[in-house]
Amino acid sequence: MNYLFWGGVAFVLSMVLFYIFANIMQIYEQIANILSWIICVIFTYLTNRIFVFKSKTKGIKRVFKEFCDFVTARIMTLIMENAILFVMIDLLTINNMIAKLVGQFVVIVSNYVLSKLWIFKKEKKD
Repeated sequence: MNYLFWGGVAFVLSMVLFYIFANIMQIYEQIANILSWIICVIFTYLTNRIFVFKSKTKGIKRVFKEFCDFVTARIMTLIMENAILFVMIDLLTINNMIAKLVGQFVVIVSNYVLSKLWIFKKEKKD
């Protein structure tokens, strides 16, 4: 439930930021998506760490590694989303907000799987 709530907030934030950057500020969609991604990654890392997966990772080195793993996973899904945007907007000339919506659904599922299985997996007791 926490993932659905915080994922929903991040989804709305991503869509609103993309709309502002792409449609109001007239920034090219790929760049607009990267700008919204940067803001959303910071927001999502904090909410996933604290509220969703309740990470127990302590120490600057370990938290930094967790953050780097998180960003690495998100870069993978950013590439997927930008590819979807490119195909749908630039090649198929579909409305940019519809393309963003489709891309977000692919990203949400992928991000959950990567977060659950890789970034915030429960540490085994020694």
